[in-house]
Amino acid sequence: MENENLKKWVNEFTNELYKWAYYKTSSTEASEDLVQETFLAAAEKLNTFKGDSSPKTWLFSILNHKIIDYYRKNVNKPVAIESISISTYFDEDGGWQQEKRPKDWQDKENQLLDNDDFQQILQKCLDALPEKWNTCVKLKYFTEKSGEDICQELGITSTNFWQIGHRAKLQLRNCIENNWFKN
Repeated sequence: MENENLKKWVNEFTNELYKWAYYKTSSTEASEDLVQETFLAAAEKLNTFKGDSSPKTWLFSILNHKIIDYYRKNVNKPVAIESISISTYFDEDGGWQQEKRPKDWQDKENQLLDNDDFQQILQKCLDALPEKWNTCVKLKYFTEKSGEDICQELGITSTNFWQIGHRAKLQLRNCIENNWFKN
């Protein structure tokens, strides 16, 4: 009976689980792996499922823990800080270099985040970030987690989180300006 339930759940919930994992990771490969790991964990723990929640809720709970583990594993990889130099943007006195000053992104006729082409550029720029930076940005802005929660989940200090966020935003801005606004 338990195996029949699991087969039913695989057929019924795989697509929703995959969409959620993809939303959280932006990676087809990672999403497929996470969903597979979710069902493997569910199969191992099927005898502990008491039905206090719906099967869908239970599976999503497992998946969310797998997503957190995925980010923890990836964020602990060393990051080459040299991949972006502050001197790229600022002069010796700490002011903006003239050609690197932030530009006005106002587009009164269009909302950038509603534009599919812009979304593709944004995704390309996010993917270009080092993994730890990408993870921090996604947790902060896509899942709207607090800095404190992100630091706790990823095992980093608040100072490190602030530096990662600052450098990631600089690199994202530069990438978007070079790939979107210069076109």
